[in-house]
Amino acid sequence: MSPITTAAPPSLVKLVPELGQSNVRMKDPAFVETAIRTMMRDAHHKLQVVADFDRTLSKYCENGRICSTTHSVLEESKFMPDFYKEEAKKLKDTYMPIEFDPTKTVAEKIPKMIEWWTKGHKVLEACQLTRDTLQHIVADSHARLRNGCQWFFDKLHQLEIPILIFSAGIGDVIHETITQQSSFHSENMKIVANFLQFDEMGKMTGFAGDEIIHTFNKNENAIHSSDYFFNIKHRENLLLMGDSLGDLKMAEGADHVECFLKIGFLNFKVEENLPQYSQSFDIVILEDESLDVVNGMMRAILDLSS
Repeated sequence: MSPITTAAPPSLVKLVPELGQSNVRMKDPAFVETAIRTMMRDAHHKLQVVADFDRTLSKYCENGRICSTTHSVLEESKFMPDFYKEEAKKLKDTYMPIEFDPTKTVAEKIPKMIEWWTKGHKVLEACQLTRDTLQHIVADSHARLRNGCQWFFDKLHQLEIPILIFSAGIGDVIHETITQQSSFHSENMKIVANFLQFDEMGKMTGFAGDEIIHTFNKNENAIHSSDYFFNIKHRENLLLMGDSLGDLKMAEGADHVECFLKIGFLNFKVEENLPQYSQSFDIVILEDESLDVVNGMMRAILDLSS
């Protein structure tokens, strides 16, 4: 196993000062520097971004309090019925230990994740949720975008850089969170997630489509067989951002990519997970609730001073 590098060389820190922070780890700083210099040469014309949402674009923790994921936004809400909260907790207590069980293979976990998501969706369908109520639920929630998301989203939009937000969470909650706390730019932002389906009166009738996106199947979603990546095949430089090892598969449909940097946010159990994260991601950012490192890289790549 390669050693975990704790310090970026001066040449890399000069390019991106944020990569010199004490909470940044890289297994191969020379590779990272080469990739950033390639992206700098090509600028925005060839860049695309693929990002997870929960605890990647959103915070894990704020002021000592664990922030809400897209599912827990609903599970914790005062607007949701008690039967939903109780059943959601039972499902989480049953299936979450399986998701993180180091003794089980991904193949063993997948059927259980499908069970979890399927049962959870059925319970949610019984809640008579409306679009209007969902807006209030998100506004009242403890879901928080990372510090720096507004700048990040705005710069991508201004320079017409596509960002694919890929999540096993609830797509409507993602869209509403970004809309309320930042800006959702439909021209260059696309969300692939589990979306709710509403009738003409704005009442939830179920989930859109037949495909469930869960933690371990982000490489099997229809986006990979669609024309999304083909239509941006000239964008050969890709920044991938995630907080789990499953997120590494989000861009498997982007076969044309020549320069690929994988950025991982390690939010908890750092000592336990750091070796595996450091071998899987090119850059690992530890216990950081901002996009400062990513935005520093963006400023270098796009030659932006502010």
